[in-house]
Amino acid sequence: MSTVPVRFGTFDHLDKSGRSLTSDYEERLALVEGYDQAGFYAFHLAEHHGSPLGLAPSPSVFLAAVAARTKKLRFGPLVYTLPLYQPLRLIQEIGMLDQMSNGRLEIGVGRGIVAFETAFYGLTHLDTPPRFEEALEIIKTGLTSERLNYEGKFWTYRNVPMEIPPIQKPYPPLWYGVGRPDHGAWTAARGMNIVGNGGTAEAKAVFDAYREAGGRADAWMGLSRHLVIAEDQAEAERLAGPAYGQWRASIAKLWRDNGADPIRFPKDFEEAKQRGFAVAGTPEHVAETLATQIGEATANYLLCRFAYGNLPAAAARRSLDLFVERIAPHFPGGLQPA
Repeated sequence: MSTVPVRFGTFDHLDKSGRSLTSDYEERLALVEGYDQAGFYAFHLAEHHGSPLGLAPSPSVFLAAVAARTKKLRFGPLVYTLPLYQPLRLIQEIGMLDQMSNGRLEIGVGRGIVAFETAFYGLTHLDTPPRFEEALEIIKTGLTSERLNYEGKFWTYRNVPMEIPPIQKPYPPLWYGVGRPDHGAWTAARGMNIVGNGGTAEAKAVFDAYREAGGRADAWMGLSRHLVIAEDQAEAERLAGPAYGQWRASIAKLWRDNGADPIRFPKDFEEAKQRGFAVAGTPEHVAETLATQIGEATANYLLCRFAYGNLPAAAARRSLDLFVERIAPHFPGGLQPA
């Protein structure tokens, strides 16, 4: 069905389901084991603070469990919100995760897209860009040095031994979530892999800008989509509607607490379906829709969101199984089981 080579990965906000937090963590880890067995390329995990959208405000903690429960699956944050970190500590966490997983870490980095969250840490939207740039430079320097020496505006380090280097050289692959075409050129200059935040046309504009700016020819250029798959179209949409609704309420909570709303995110499942953010239906319908979106966007990577909102764990697992059995075969090489 698809004439565009594509690999499949997964993405998770690890948002609250309404079940117990213990269940949320265990159900997600069980699902990640399924991703590993099926041959997905990577598991990407968001970072959010003070919000039901993110039960992994410290991504490294959850990713350490992922490292222990998987064999081949690559994994990483998408993203570490760098302005909130002490860079030296994060360098050491990165080294630990890469060593513990035998070189399977992927590093997503970002400034933090929710101003309400960074404000919890005393930072405004004017504070985060320069802190992000400096933190990223420090992290790259520390991961490629035997001793860290750096003098900056926000952090200074003198002769700090780097005792836990990463296995991957010079450091694990870098990723960035891109919402505007000008960021395509910015990420191209830094050799990053990218995930387009938006619909198909928006993502294509970002990918085109990346290529035109001379970005890496082998870079991953990904789309992220909410997926619910069932044998019956109506059943899939019946599950997807409330699940997306709860996820949308979680992503909007901090805005609504402050009298606003994040209008760039579709307000309900119907709008999400129309704009291509969410796909629900039979395996045949989902395969055809994804093939069209991947081709139109010129993406080479699809990040599947199988678990979100109040979607029952059994329904998320059924979506995964149907994807593996009846959708992936339409995309040769999309999954690569051990």
